[in-house]
Amino acid sequence: MDTVLSHFAVSVTELKRNYAGILRQADDAPIAVLNHNRPEAYLLPAGHYERLMVYLEDLEDAKLMRERANGPFVEVDLDAL
Repeated sequence: MDTVLSHFAVSVTELKRNYAGILRQADDAPIAVLNHNRPEAYLLPAGHYERLMVYLEDLEDAKLMRERANGPFVEVDLDAL
């Protein structure tokens, strides 16, 4: 059995028939799109996707900070700039 990573799931056929209604009903949550009762895709509302991208960017920034925390460092003279 495949794991469905969403609290809201619909079949491909149901999504075709009632796309707007399903988006309204999901209320900004991810939607698992099932094909023969297996997850085929996940539909993310724009707001959810944007928050996910910001979160991933923050994770990448935090990783870079950890990697660079111990140097090497470059000495800079602010007066020389």
